[in-house]
Amino acid sequence: MKLFDVADRYCKESSWKTLALLKFCLFSIGLIVGMQVPKEKRKVVCAAAAAVFLAAYIPLMAKLFRLWTKKSEEPYEH
Repeated sequence: MKLFDVADRYCKESSWKTLALLKFCLFSIGLIVGMQVPKEKRKVVCAAAAAVFLAAYIPLMAKLFRLWTKKSEEPYEH
């Protein structure tokens, strides 16, 4: 799908700073949406959000640590 190709290219051409800004933007949207959840439903929404967070965070951190400990054949140039 073209959307995913564009998203892949966007990530490849972005620095960590751009991706961090994107994450702050998504976090802010999440806060705004979370404030709109009725009080009696907040525990369920919080549990679902925590599950999604862990499902995304664990693989991301695993990849980070794998890259961190990997011996690179070429020095990093940026």
